[in-house]
Order: sequence, then C-alpha cells, then structure tokens
Amino acid sequence: MDVPKLLEAASLLVPEEIATENDITVNDVWEYLTHDEWEVALGLLEELGDVHPLQLSFWETLATAAEQMQLEKSAAWCRWRCYETRNGIIRADLTLRPASEGRRQTPFSGAGVLRPMWNIGNRTPTGEPALNIASLWVEFTPFLGPGERSSVRLAPLDPSQWRHLQPGQTITMHEDQTAAGTAVVLEIQGPTAQAHHIDTPTT
Repeated sequence: MDVPKLLEAASLLVPEEIATENDITVNDVWEYLTHDEWEVALGLLEELGDVHPLQLSFWETLATAAEQMQLEKSAAWCRWRCYETRNGIIRADLTLRPASEGRRQTPFSGAGVLRPMWNIGNRTPTGEPALNIASLWVEFTPFLGPGERSSVRLAPLDPSQWRHLQPGQTITMHEDQTAAGTAVVLEIQGPTAQAHHIDTPTT
C-alpha cells in the first residue's frame, strides 16, 4: 500500500471529536493529505494518537507509512507506541549522574536505542537485587547526557516483572554495576490492546 493510502487508512481510525491542544483535528489531516503534504499529515496523526488511546492498527499503519517515507525517528516512535498499546505505558522522571560520578561521559540518543538495566525492587532467590532490562525513550529532547534530567518512557523486556510499580516510586538505572541515574515513576497505564505475545520496540 502506498503512503497516501496508509495515511488515509490511519486517519479513518481517529474519531472526529479528538483535538490536540492546538485544536488540530483529523479534518486538518485530510486537508494536508489533499495537498500531498504527507510528512505533515503523519506528524499530526502522531499528535492525535497522543491525545486519545487508539487501536494497535493505527500505530502499525503509521509506522509502515513512516518507514516508506524513510522517516526513521517517526517509524521508531510509532513502533514504540505499538509496543505500549500491547503492553502498557511507563513514564518516569529520570536524572542521570554527572560525568564525574558515573561511567557515562557522553549523551545518548533518546529514540529508544538504549536498553539499560533497572533496579525496580525485584530480588533473586538468594535476596540479591535483580536487575530488569527496559528500553528507554527520552521525551522532548533528542539526546540526554550526564547530569541531565528528562521525562522518559520505558519499554520493559518482560512487562510482567514491572507490574508492581506505582507512581512516586524511585527506581535506579544501571549501565554497569554502578548506578547511572535515578528515576521517579510518573505514570503507569495498562495495555489498550490484547496480544498473544510480547514484543519489544524496534529501532
């Protein structure tokens, strides 16, 4: 299916009453599609998908369109949202340790590339801390460096290990044995789609 058809199909999955903070609605998307402004239409559909939970096929269709337009970050984001639709949303306020205190000396890409370990309170059978892997998407900034702070989204490798988390809980990020940063859980949402398997976002 070509890009316009994919974007049209995604648009049909958005209720007409949904509007962004800037009062953008699906009617605006149709206007841009009429003028072949595909990239703008894709961006508006992503915004509308953040306003109201939409079905898995919406994000899958957008991801395919973004891939066909070779928009790597948009494609990665839409695949990330596919994961969240299946497995739920975890948002946290992350503060990285300064370069003088931690292993990391350089910023990392915020687009779901990093897959650090997290101490979320789980224990091994012998009582030692058990670290759990979760990919990391940084909100509102393309890179995050030592000593910096941002809200982030987490995509656990095994979501069942994370179900005890509550807003306000503090968790610790690890890239090695030492702590790389601390995060306070901001928001937990359950999955909005039933799935028979667990996947991880692709980048």
